[in-house]
Amino acid sequence: MQGYDDFMCLFRHAALIVLTSLLAMGQGPGIEGSWEGPVQTGRGAVRLRVHVTRAADGSLAAKMDVPEQGAFGLPLSEVTFTNGRFHWEMTAINAGFDGQMNEAGDEIAGTFLQGKEQPVTLKRTQAPSGRPQEPKPPLPYKSEDVTFPSKAEGVTMAGTLTVPPGKGPFPAVILITGSGPQDRDEALMGHKPFLVLSDYLTRHGIAVLRYDDRGVGQSTGKFAGSTTTDFSRDAEGALDYLRKRPELNAARIGLVGHSEGGIVAPMVAARRPEVAFVVLMAGTGVPGQAVMLLQAARINAASGVSKEVSDRNADYQAKIFAVLAEEKDDAAAETKLKAVLAGIPGAESQARGFASAWMREFAFYDPAPTLQKLRCPVLVLNGEKDLQVIADQNVPPIEAALKKGGNKDFRIVRLPGLNHLFQTAQTGLVQEYGQIDETLAPVFLETITTWIRRHTGLEK
Repeated sequence: MQGYDDFMCLFRHAALIVLTSLLAMGQGPGIEGSWEGPVQTGRGAVRLRVHVTRAADGSLAAKMDVPEQGAFGLPLSEVTFTNGRFHWEMTAINAGFDGQMNEAGDEIAGTFLQGKEQPVTLKRTQAPSGRPQEPKPPLPYKSEDVTFPSKAEGVTMAGTLTVPPGKGPFPAVILITGSGPQDRDEALMGHKPFLVLSDYLTRHGIAVLRYDDRGVGQSTGKFAGSTTTDFSRDAEGALDYLRKRPELNAARIGLVGHSEGGIVAPMVAARRPEVAFVVLMAGTGVPGQAVMLLQAARINAASGVSKEVSDRNADYQAKIFAVLAEEKDDAAAETKLKAVLAGIPGAESQARGFASAWMREFAFYDPAPTLQKLRCPVLVLNGEKDLQVIADQNVPPIEAALKKGGNKDFRIVRLPGLNHLFQTAQTGLVQEYGQIDETLAPVFLETITTWIRRHTGLEK
């Protein structure tokens, strides 16, 4: 039946696109890259190496190596990654794997099936080496691993503080990651943006604190179930810690937030007037539901998805947000969301994700009232090829909020040709991030550093 086949094709595309919006800012751990884990055979242990790539249309492909058996590049089928659940099959040998990625995004614990089941943990192998901007020792500044308490009770954060050479006291910045469980380097697709940014700033006289998100790396606490407001308590703990460091100037400590971090930073600065300045890297100016709707539409268009499919996806999203707005009880909302998503692969886990505390806050939180409270200097940076936080959608409301609040010292810079990670990009699509050798564009590094130096008295 022609009509039935067309509908099912459309439905499958819609399901995949709805999943994309769960990433919100695109900072959750991705599956792309290489994974390795041991499997027991009748002749001893062998290593499975699985290499995952994502095509321009968003579909996944994977190949597997078994070095001990001299097998390389074996194609895998039915490759899916849904809400952290990774699945693949290899029909030629009647084998398959199903597992769940951890919050840190570096392990997948699951079951390998070939005749019989056995537990297998795939671990992410070393990210691509040789990114040209990553610092290499010896470093011309001090780098210290530190811990400090969050303002949230019972949570201890761990990070790295880099301090320029000399006596000081130095100005300092706190780097705040985007959405999803991130380490202190904000490592993503073989890049370490916060490592590169902290190195550049510290070489130019600015101390930098970057830290693992709660529940990630060496930080305690639990990431799952936490909200943007919870993350702001962690960042506030970082502020309290830096203000006590004798080599730092307590009156010149600012916040730099990327993506969701661009929501967190104003939250902290609005509560804490001693924050010296705020930098928004691809921050949002409208509620998250609007960000996600336009994000999905732009990514679909850039990926060649038809308008019909994109419109259907928007309809799904509108129904999802309507349920969240109307139904305040989490269990009831999850039940209704399952009905909305009925028939879509992973509907149950998707419904659970959309009904989470984080999604509820992010979807309906309006950044504007908080931005209106900022009295400190603000730098707003957005890439014009960013397909996740669209500059045309978010920059005007940010500017309007700052003006309405009476802020007299803010600058807005839209950087041509840069994507959500502030790389020089061709398409701006997420799958392009790992294909670009550049971690942060020089124009971005120069712009943020010059502005901070001028606002901390390091240069006129």
